Amino acid sequence: MIVLDVETYPDYWLLAMMDKRDGRVVCFERYSDHDFNARSLGAAMARNQTISFNGFGYDLPMIAAALEGWDNASLKRLSDQIITTPRPAWAICRDAGIAIPPEWDHVDIMNVAPGQSSLKIYGGRLHSPRLQDLPYDPDDLIDADRRDALRRYCVNDLQTTSLLHDKLSDAISLRDTMSAEYGMDLRSKSDAQMAETLIKSELTATTGRRYATPKLPSDYGFTYQDPGIVSFETPHLQSVFDRLKQTRFGLDKNGAVQLPEWLRVEPVTIAGRTYRMGIGGLHSAEQNQSVMASDDRLLFDLDVASYYPNIILQQQLAPKTLGREFLDVYQSIVDRRLHAKRTGDGVTNAALKIAVNGSFGKFGSKYSALYSPDLLIQTTITGQLALLMLIERVIAAGANVVSANTDGIVVSCPVECESDVERAAWGWMLDTTYELERTDYRLMASRDVNNYLAVKVGGGTKGKGAFASPSLMKNPDGNIFYTAVIAYAESGTPVAETINGCDDIRQFLTVRTVKGGAVWRGEALGKAVRFYASTSVPADEPILYATNGHKVARSDGCRPVMDLPGQCPDDIDRQRYIERAEKLLCEVGLS
Repeated sequence: MIVLDVETYPDYWLLAMMDKRDGRVVCFERYSDHDFNARSLGAAMARNQTISFNGFGYDLPMIAAALEGWDNASLKRLSDQIITTPRPAWAICRDAGIAIPPEWDHVDIMNVAPGQSSLKIYGGRLHSPRLQDLPYDPDDLIDADRRDALRRYCVNDLQTTSLLHDKLSDAISLRDTMSAEYGMDLRSKSDAQMAETLIKSELTATTGRRYATPKLPSDYGFTYQDPGIVSFETPHLQSVFDRLKQTRFGLDKNGAVQLPEWLRVEPVTIAGRTYRMGIGGLHSAEQNQSVMASDDRLLFDLDVASYYPNIILQQQLAPKTLGREFLDVYQSIVDRRLHAKRTGDGVTNAALKIAVNGSFGKFGSKYSALYSPDLLIQTTITGQLALLMLIERVIAAGANVVSANTDGIVVSCPVECESDVERAAWGWMLDTTYELERTDYRLMASRDVNNYLAVKVGGGTKGKGAFASPSLMKNPDGNIFYTAVIAYAESGTPVAETINGCDDIRQFLTVRTVKGGAVWRGEALGKAVRFYASTSVPADEPILYATNGHKVARSDGCRPVMDLPGQCPDDIDRQRYIERAEKLLCEVGLS
């Protein structure tokens, strides 16, 4: 497997290729009186599996044009057109007469990675050894003295791409398996793209038809339909339900559903607690809250299993362009996934889980054959109303609902009310046909509904937002703060003990995206910056935006660390981390 990356300048073109087995790098360059060996490059592309970040959107068109003999000026014009215009690369290639050879075996990991971030930011999230931005402006001329710096930069990008490829190995392996099973190349697709591709493939196999993206009129609108499973006891909730059925939903200029003004500004109130409905899901409005279980009081989570897929099937929601055959295919995928889960077929279970969950998101994408804004709202509003039903019944059974979020609620109830709450939950399941799963907690601490941690009975934690485990979806933000608070919540370990005992520099790092690039003490750092709080930097000295001199958030008294050191620096300001962790304890109601 060969990782590749292209850089294009008015008088210089560079393709660097790195063998993943041994890290060996080969460069193909075109400048002044030097040209690469086209035969050697063509053979390398044809004989190896190549890997890139945005290869289909940039690198492969540039390589194909270079192999067709385009000179540097022409390659630069093509590069500018791909980068600066909104047109997709395939359309630009079509108009320019550029053909990507079908024998090239290529995997583009940009869409496989979650979060739609830049390669540099993924590098920061993975704690790559070096974060480096392009050393020269894309319109600069590159003389002999500058070429080596560009080669080094390109090699660093290759190493970051390889690191990201390794991190995505399970997702890529799954795509390999699915590609072989379905006879199509799914290796470079996101979860949602795969879901749509698989569903359309199964539909075509059933009906023999091809499915295109629907075109909706500019004045398109719709109303929410009574799902037949929703009923409330309180007049307030009854009025919300009635008003929803009378509200006309419309679309914005991008084809997304617009939230009605009244729904945005008027919260739902039940037993003194506030809940907000939205396009995506229900959210409670708690802040700075800590709730504990005790000998006479239980704390547990009631999550709805496979909520949106079950709503789609129970409500028989089929996109008009796909017809009822969609439901047959969707039900088949759900059934096959459940069978795989029961029989321990992990690969099939994971693949079909993507197809089941990813397809719902396409209801809201105007570029998808599944685009159905009315079904998106029918699904999410039904889910929110059903949760409000559950909340109403649980409270009537003698419990408190301390949090609610999209597909579940957290309940605090006296031990003597547990059987009443269970009966209320069981009745709700019978009335809605949806299934609840229970998880018992010792403690739940929330900064707000989207940032909380819960300590499970029997061990382990569940976290969301700031308290979620580090991943490709979130930038490091001094993870030691959250590690220390979680340790305190789990076992009472003082935050100072956790922070002073940590010698992993990665725990102390913050990564930020800086539009236009950052500077520190006159040195350009790039658009992805990494730093830590330092005792050797004045407290009033921040990292700055290069474009306007504004401060990069939370960078006062911080030292950039674009090259990761092998050990913890001596100047880490541990006291600042301790103070912020103690502040965070207050923010989640634990102090």
